[in-house]
Amino acid sequence: MTVDPNAATQDFPSPEPAHRAPHPARYLVPALVAGAVAVGLGVYGKVHDPAGTSFNLAGFSSTQAVKSWLATAAIFFALVQVVSAAMVYGKLPGPRWSSVLHRWSGRVAFLVSVPVAVHCLYALGYQTYESRVLWHSLLGCFFFGAFSAKMLLLRSERLPGWLLPVVGGVVFTALTVIWLTSALWFFRTFGVTT
Repeated sequence: MTVDPNAATQDFPSPEPAHRAPHPARYLVPALVAGAVAVGLGVYGKVHDPAGTSFNLAGFSSTQAVKSWLATAAIFFALVQVVSAAMVYGKLPGPRWSSVLHRWSGRVAFLVSVPVAVHCLYALGYQTYESRVLWHSLLGCFFFGAFSAKMLLLRSERLPGWLLPVVGGVVFTALTVIWLTSALWFFRTFGVTT
C-alpha cells in the first residue's frame, strides 16, 4: 500500500486545536487533594489523644531536640531547593546538574520532614493553646496538603509557567513558618542542644 503525500488530509480525522484550554480538573483535583490531606491531618491531630512521645533517638536529650534538628535539616534542604529552582529557571547561574540537585534536595527535605510530622501529630496532636502553637498546627497540616498539590501538578502538562514557582513558594513559606514556630523557638528557649 502506498500513500500519496499530496493527498488532502484535512477532513479525516479533523485536527485537534493546538492550544485548547486546559480542563478545570487539572487544577481542581490537586486543590481537592490538598484540602483533603490538610483537613485529614488536622482532624486526626485533633481527635487523637496525644501520646506524649513517638520516637527517641540515641544521642539526643529529648524528642523535641530530635524534632528540632530534623526540622532544621528539612529547612536547609528546602533552602537548597529554592536556590536550585532559581538555577533551573535561569535566574541564577548554575551547573548542568541543577535540576538533579533540585529534585533530590526536595526528596530529602520531604523525607526528613515526615518523622517530624509523625511526632507532631502522634505525640502532640493538633493544639491551639497559644498563637505560636496554633500557627504551627495550622501550617503543619497546610504544608503537607500544599506539598501534595505540588506533586500532583508536577505531573501535569502545559501548566502556566508561573504556577509551579508560586506553589513551590507557598510550600517553602509554610515550611519556614513551621520551622520558626517550632525548631527556632525550641533552640531559643532551651538552647542549641542535641
